[in-house]
This record gives sequence, C-alpha cells and structure tokens, in this order.
Amino acid sequence: MELLRRMALDVTPLRTSRDFRLVFAAAGVSGFGSFITYVTVPYQVYQLTGDPLLVGLLGICELVPLLVMAFVGGALADFLDRRLLVLGAEVGFTLLCGVLLLNALGSEPQLWLLYLVAGLTAALDGLQRPALEGLTPRVVTPDEIPAASALNSLRMQIAQLGGPAVAGVLIASVDLVWVYAIDLATFAFSLVCLALVRAVPPPPAADRPSLRSVVTGIRYARSRPELLGTYLVDINAMFFGMPQALYPFMAERLGGPAVLGLLYAAPAVGSLLATLGSGWTARVHRHGLMVVLAAGAWGLGIIGFGLVGSLWAALFFLVLAGAADMVSGLFRMIIWNQTIPDHLRGRLAGIELLSYSTGPLLGQLRSGLMARTPLGVQGSIVSGGVLCVVGTVALAAALPAFLRYDGRQGRARKEAEDRAWAEAAKV
Repeated sequence: MELLRRMALDVTPLRTSRDFRLVFAAAGVSGFGSFITYVTVPYQVYQLTGDPLLVGLLGICELVPLLVMAFVGGALADFLDRRLLVLGAEVGFTLLCGVLLLNALGSEPQLWLLYLVAGLTAALDGLQRPALEGLTPRVVTPDEIPAASALNSLRMQIAQLGGPAVAGVLIASVDLVWVYAIDLATFAFSLVCLALVRAVPPPPAADRPSLRSVVTGIRYARSRPELLGTYLVDINAMFFGMPQALYPFMAERLGGPAVLGLLYAAPAVGSLLATLGSGWTARVHRHGLMVVLAAGAWGLGIIGFGLVGSLWAALFFLVLAGAADMVSGLFRMIIWNQTIPDHLRGRLAGIELLSYSTGPLLGQLRSGLMARTPLGVQGSIVSGGVLCVVGTVALAAALPAFLRYDGRQGRARKEAEDRAWAEAAKV
C-alpha cells in the first residue's frame, strides 16, 4: 500500500490553486475537442486525395507558421499578461473551427482550405502555448511543479485518449460536419473558464518584445546543456519515430476506418497509465538520464508497432510507446518549469514548443515520403523506430552533461537567477 501511495498521482495543485483549476478545466475541455479535429482533418485529406504524401504535407503547413510564431509568442508571454494571450488565441481557434465546419457543409469541400486552417491553427498555437506553459509556475508553488506537470500531462492524455476515440466513432457513423460542430461547442466552456482566471502580470522590468529579446532567450537556452538535451533528444525521437501520417493506411490493413481512432488513442492510453503512476517522479533527480531512457523506449515501441500484423498487437506496442513518451515528457517539463527564470519563461516556452512540435510535424513528412519508396508503410515505420533508437544513443554519448544533470542543482540555480533579476529590477 505504501508503494502504491508513493506512485499515485499528486492532485495537490487542484486543491490549492483556483486559477490552476480554471486553466486545467479550460485546456482539458477545449483540448478534447481539438483532438477530435486533429484526427478529422488528416482523415478528410486522406478521403479527398488517398495520397500519404498529401496527408504528410499537413505537417509542413503547420511547421512554417509555428517556427515563426513560437518566437513571437514567447517574447509576448514575457511582456504581456499571459492570461490575455491564452484567451485571445482561444477566440482565434474558435473562429478557425467554424471555418472547418462551413467547409464541410459545402457540396465540394476545398482541400486548400484544410491546409490553410492547419497553418493558421499552428500560428495561433505558437502564440498561445508559450503563455499557457508560462502560466503554470505563476499559479502554483515551486514544490507543486512536479505535481502540476503530471496533472497537465493527465489533462492532455485524457484529451488525446478521448478525442481520437470519439473522432473514430463519429467519422465512421456521421457526417464530418457534426465532428467539427462538437469541437466548436467545447470552446464555449473554455472561453468562460479563461475569462475567470485572474490577471497574470509580466515579471518586473520585463523585456519588450524584439529581435534582441528573442536572441537573449536563444542564447540562454544554448548556455544550458540540460535544456539543449531535452530539445535534441525529443526532436530526434519524434522526427524518426512519429508515424501518425500513416495511421489511416495502417487502419485499412488492421480493420478499416472504425479502428483509426484506436490507433490515435492507444499512445494516449499508455501516457495516461504513466501519468496516473507518476508519483515516483518527484523522488528522481537524474532527470536527463530518464529522458534518454524513455526516448529509447519510445523508439522500441514504434519498431514493434511496425512489425506486427494484428490490431491488438499494434495497439499494445503503441500503448508502450505512449507510456515511454509520457515519462520523457514529464521529466522534460520538470526541467523546464523548475529551472528556467520567470523573466525568460515565455521565450523558453516558445523554444520548447518548437522542440516538441517540429519533430512530429517533420516526422509526418518523413514517414509519408518513405512510405512511397519500396519500403512501404510498414518499412517506413520500422526504419524510423530503428533510427530513433540509434539517434538517442548517439545524443546520449554526445551530451554527457545532460546524462549527469541533477534537478536539485537546476532548481537552486533558478532561485538564484530570480533573486538577481528582482534585485536588478529595483535598481
């Protein structure tokens, strides 16, 4: 019983912080709807074209605006009220979802409009995500950050699990108009919750958004080997081991459109299980080592997924991969939230957004391109998993400081840097 208690999810931030509860609820409900659309848009492209490359090109449409707006959003999050940035972007997401609904209502849905909305959604995500990530250290105490990170992960995993599963059922049974309508309805709840969150003013003497302030954030990230390790290891894992663009094609082999949602949901099941048993993470201090081990395990899970020929075996390996990815994500979030000074948190959150978004987006294109070679769909998945493991081992060898990183030292550095910034702001 004692072991189970130590491993159990810590829900303290939900009890102690009103604003954390509101943000948690808003992001959870709108995230659920957004994951329904996340599955539906690639499926609609597949339905209109039947081409794996054109499905994979959605990733490129999302990547370009994300590369630009993540830096802009990070700089703004360090200068403006982070709550207002999150709320404003949520309004934009609502309008774009309405465009998808209107497009689906047409007699001939426009393919170019799907790509356009994908790009604009990514741009808004670049504006919102740094502010959203930067809210957490402001609405909970430093001791509550590991628990808050786990709860945020739980919220995302529930959305990743429920959204795709519901999307699969809806896609197989109703018109796509209703799928987009459900996502649109979820935004009403999130907008009310975010409007109730108290203001989160910027740190004292905040840097005005500019190219110079962005460069300051980049230089700070480069000076911290433990931060570089989190970015590079995750980019490698996702670039080589992210086969989501091939899910519609694997679904055809494993049971048809009705199982598509199961493929999207399976990694979220593993992530959810890892999150529910995440209590142990607060007592582990070798955060860099855990990120490396988890990234390698993700690659092994993807290899298994590509090799098997039955639905249940495929789902099993995706669950294992999702659990490994969640462990990596938990320790990366702990490193970021416990060690980055508050006056740089938004800009570094923008870099984080690029690190965990560019890999999957480019990985979709990689998997789609390789699937068109003689390797085929399964060969693309298996070779990507192998390259993920090889790259993880190579990065571990090249980043010894990351492997040795101790979270207690990083937290002490952050406290010293925050004190120094506050003193300088008084002068």
